[in-house]
Amino acid sequence: MEPDHARLDNLQGAYKAAVEQWIAAIKHEEDLASVDHDVAKIDLWEQASFDEDAIRTTVKDAKKRYEDALREQIFGF
Repeated sequence: MEPDHARLDNLQGAYKAAVEQWIAAIKHEEDLASVDHDVAKIDLWEQASFDEDAIRTTVKDAKKRYEDALREQIFGF
């Protein structure tokens, strides 16, 4: 089976980009944990937590697609 490096490169790039978004979301949530103690700020912090969780799901999906493509390329399944 001929290697499809362009496909793997694209999947790897998508995974890495998703991880970078996830890191940014975690840092944003962390920043909001260090602000004034008022309800509006707590609501923003809580929303940041939901956003981080959604991005984490995106990362896991991108990782699975990349891993599946690697298995297919290397092992043929």
